[in-house]
Amino acid sequence: MSIPHLITVLAMLLHVAGILAAMHAVMHTRTPQGAFAWVLGLTLLPYVTLIPYLYLGRSHFYGYVTLHRAHRQRLSQVSLPGELLGVPEPCMRYAALTQMLGSSFHAGQKLRLLIDGDATFEAILAAIAKAEHCVLVQFFIFHDDELGRRMQQVLLERAAAGVQVFVLFDGIGSHALPRHYVQTLRDGGVAIFPFATQRHNNRLQLNFRNHRKIVVVDGSLGFLGGLNVGNEYLGLKPPLAPWRDTHLEIAGPAVMDLQRSFAVDWHWVTGELPPLLPPQAAPGDAYTLIAATGPADPQESCSLYFTAAINAARQRLWLTTPYFVPDQAVMSALRLAVLRGVDVRVLIPARPDHRTVFLASTLHAHDAIGAGIRIYRYQPGFIHEKVILIDDDSASVGSMNLDNRSFRLNFEIGALSVDRGFAAQVEHMLLDDFARAVEITRDEYRKASYLRRLAMHVARLFDPIL
Repeated sequence: MSIPHLITVLAMLLHVAGILAAMHAVMHTRTPQGAFAWVLGLTLLPYVTLIPYLYLGRSHFYGYVTLHRAHRQRLSQVSLPGELLGVPEPCMRYAALTQMLGSSFHAGQKLRLLIDGDATFEAILAAIAKAEHCVLVQFFIFHDDELGRRMQQVLLERAAAGVQVFVLFDGIGSHALPRHYVQTLRDGGVAIFPFATQRHNNRLQLNFRNHRKIVVVDGSLGFLGGLNVGNEYLGLKPPLAPWRDTHLEIAGPAVMDLQRSFAVDWHWVTGELPPLLPPQAAPGDAYTLIAATGPADPQESCSLYFTAAINAARQRLWLTTPYFVPDQAVMSALRLAVLRGVDVRVLIPARPDHRTVFLASTLHAHDAIGAGIRIYRYQPGFIHEKVILIDDDSASVGSMNLDNRSFRLNFEIGALSVDRGFAAQVEHMLLDDFARAVEITRDEYRKASYLRRLAMHVARLFDPIL
């Protein structure tokens, strides 16, 4: 066969494969917009889109979904002495969330806001160093750098002291983590594994990442938020430095729900369950709901989490997010909040860490400003915190970004707390953040060059996978 004929045959085969993949996309892609985008690309440009679809287009992980739901239901039945049976009136605004999550607000939480990397890892490493029984650690990213080795050392010390240590990291998020880092921990008695929704072969699965950040020490002290284990989260890697982020320390019954979330993921990876230790009572006044969301849930739980939080606001809704790519439901909720007279503000970065997402965020910000939403860009460095302040009594801290990956593709964790004292602390923190930001207007888009505006519109076409 001549070379021209061979090229023709290969082109025809690619188009046939593209059509078959497009049929798969129609049946299995989670949103109509995503299905339409994949179908166009796969039928018209299979040479460009077929391989990306193999990595990004797969939307099922049957074994994980079945096991996840079964064990989540089983673990949710593990009750605690004195576990909350009723909630005060301010928590009732979030009744739909508790129903969706199959969880409840827990009374008596002691909360500590941890601002930026130094405060966060000082608290986490100190808590682990005091562990006597069990440590659970889960991060999206581990790096083998100064902070990563500090974490490694404290885990090895606890394991050597007879403490049970369990570690999960995401297989794609931590793709650069060298094998010797993991092997050193295993040799030292630490149980450590990568998370993946496909047990045997995950090479063609880039979606459905475990983006959660959880640390639990002796069942009594928990941490969650936006920071991973790496020097950039300490603000040590320009050009994004200084890095602005927020984490949360929790003591009280809600820590059990952090353990439950970790246990479900651990069981999927290893087939075993880690110890579930009863948390100790804490001298706190906050009511806290732990929201573990992800693509294995029956509904799009993360998107609904944002929507419910926004709909609960009556006076104020302040959001911080590194990626502002709202779906239609969240954007509609934000618009309705403005129409209710709510003070809606969104804080986003002034510097990009992912240029395509940054361009799409800029166009969404332009549309939001037109709807009366006030948008601010944080100036000193990159802002990575994921915080929601609702009125004067509620605040959420977690790993959830305001984008489609968090809404539909990633496993996330957040804590929604109802307590005026804690909300006042979050307000003080955000006022300081907004003081270091510049409010933008629609001129940011209007005065951009035509090519840059075109790039924004092109970037927004990729919203379903951003």
